[in-house]
Amino acid sequence: MTLRESTDRIVIIGAGHVGATAAYAMMLRGIFPEIVLIDDNHALASAEAADLSDANALARPSRIWAGTYDDAASAKVAVITAGAATHGAENRLSVAARSAQIVRDCVNALDAAGFDGILLIAANPVDVMTAIAFNSGSLPASQVLGTGTLLDSNRLRQMLAAHFNVAASAVDAVVLGEHGDSEVAIFSAVRIGGIPLQEFQTDRPILDTVAVAKAVRESAYSIVSGKGYTSFGIATAIVRICEAIIRNERAVLPISTLMHGIAGADEIAISMPCIIGANGVEQVLAPLLNADEAAAFRSSSLTIQGVVEAQVREAGLPQSNEVAWLRDEARSRTTSE
Repeated sequence: MTLRESTDRIVIIGAGHVGATAAYAMMLRGIFPEIVLIDDNHALASAEAADLSDANALARPSRIWAGTYDDAASAKVAVITAGAATHGAENRLSVAARSAQIVRDCVNALDAAGFDGILLIAANPVDVMTAIAFNSGSLPASQVLGTGTLLDSNRLRQMLAAHFNVAASAVDAVVLGEHGDSEVAIFSAVRIGGIPLQEFQTDRPILDTVAVAKAVRESAYSIVSGKGYTSFGIATAIVRICEAIIRNERAVLPISTLMHGIAGADEIAISMPCIIGANGVEQVLAPLLNADEAAAFRSSSLTIQGVVEAQVREAGLPQSNEVAWLRDEARSRTTSE
């Protein structure tokens, strides 16, 4: 499916820490000539847009303003960062009910405005919110994606790079499953300079994979404990995904996408390596997992499914085996990889 013609405009819904930081990073990278901030607190969105415009005088030219959902009608990408925030040791799944209503309202407003671009979800719990966004709106599954475990994968790459004293760019590593406590670091697929982890560390200090996976998983809790929120890492992940879309890179990134019949769960959004291009998710890839990783991934998928089904029931949306997935064949992209 090819998207209808749209402007090279991005709409960011939610002008809080993540939304404003993402807008700033996009401005510096010069990805979009038009950046629109939308927030229920219009004064906040206006202030952030004005501050960004001041900075833009020393960066690549962009038009930045606080707008409304009408400005989203012709946008190439809409990013939803608005959602409930976690506090302290509160996990992402615990704010699902609060975030779900916010995301549904945003998606309904985008639909009403006629938005037909790529919808990127960054609100937590992101996998659940990606499924909620799909079920609440009218976009095909390929055009609804979440930031997923791209940030977690980058954290893993950074930790491996530090351990082995190499550049992060030399490390190929991925975290799959939920962006949360059940995520799965795929150490069997790690390559350093193209060399499998087991071979690379033959004459080097052995990596404690359990400790590293735990550190990656709990990284956000540590940041939130210190500063009250996360912003730079997730904002940069947002920018990287948008860059792949607007430049039609067909980059392979671990993002949250709608899946059907995967690892024992149905119609959920979960992170898998995906080819990302101008039309959103071009293809879902299925990496080889060892037995332990496959079992952990299945557990992660069932964790997400349980929360999604609870939110779907609460909102009165169609159940997973009804029209939510199959209501329009043109909307559906199913896979069993």
